[in-house]
Amino acid sequence: MKGFIAGLAMVVAVGAAHGASVEDRYNSSCTFCHSTGAAGAPHSHNEAEWKPRLAKGMDTLLKHVKEGYNAMPPKGMCNDCSDEEYRALIKYMSKSK
Repeated sequence: MKGFIAGLAMVVAVGAAHGASVEDRYNSSCTFCHSTGAAGAPHSHNEAEWKPRLAKGMDTLLKHVKEGYNAMPPKGMCNDCSDEEYRALIKYMSKSK
């Protein structure tokens, strides 16, 4: 019974992590650098800073996130994000609030 309950708790925890909103993901992974512009990171919601990056195309940005780019570590502090979640985060950060 203990094993069943532990397994169930793990499934619920994993499901909750994957059900996180874009804003939740941003707050737990991206805000550390993108809210301050640390190490040259484009500021969140600053369309002018994001424009030249977006011009490179989403595939290039996704590659940079997954592999790391300049000072950004691989996967950008979101080790369990899917490609879809990375795309959503890029869109979220690159648009004005």
